[in-house]
Amino acid sequence: MSENHEKDQVISSPCIRHCSLDDDDVCVGCYRTINEIMEWQKSTQSKKLDILAHCLMRKKKHDAQYS
Repeated sequence: MSENHEKDQVISSPCIRHCSLDDDDVCVGCYRTINEIMEWQKSTQSKKLDILAHCLMRKKKHDAQYS
């Protein structure tokens, strides 16, 4: 196993090509903020995992509000 685990794991963008921002500047397709979207490509793998965790929390909150 490599010493640099950051390079071992490829984390794909959560973008589903349903890009539209809500009133809080959160994408209704992937649940990333506009800042997270803009920073995705230069983010470390660790930061990408953090972003994905926040997306999941936002999606759960959204689903709870509208179900």
